[in-house]
Amino acid sequence: MARILVLNGPNLNRLGTREPTIYGQRSLEEVVADLESRGEALGHQIEHFQSNAEHALIERLHAAADDGTAFLIFNPASFTHTSVALRDAVLASQLPMIEVHLSNPHARETFRRHSYFSDIALGTISGLGHKVYALALDAAHALLQTRKAN
Repeated sequence: MARILVLNGPNLNRLGTREPTIYGQRSLEEVVADLESRGEALGHQIEHFQSNAEHALIERLHAAADDGTAFLIFNPASFTHTSVALRDAVLASQLPMIEVHLSNPHARETFRRHSYFSDIALGTISGLGHKVYALALDAAHALLQTRKAN
């Protein structure tokens, strides 16, 4: 069983009520519950952490580097476009990472088109609403299975 950290950045605690035409009507709690069920079925332990504070996300990444976490699914939210500090924390964790976004940043404002994480991610999944998390979990599972086999 691998431990997979699902890390969510600012404002994602407002899913379901914040701009539902962009981010959907499902709450973060609903998305996480689905991931936990799906993860258990795949034989993985899902741990979730969300914060609106950059330093709290960095501290959780530092902890993940030492607590047996095997994989990171990360939605940096608005920190995607601004946080070199979070990028450095992801790199320092040395965790394989998939970047996810509910909306498609490339179909939105120009400033959202740059990510400090895409070039260090194994992959990026965006624009498919809450389904991005399930797709990332499936990909993480496949990548962990491949790594385990080698």
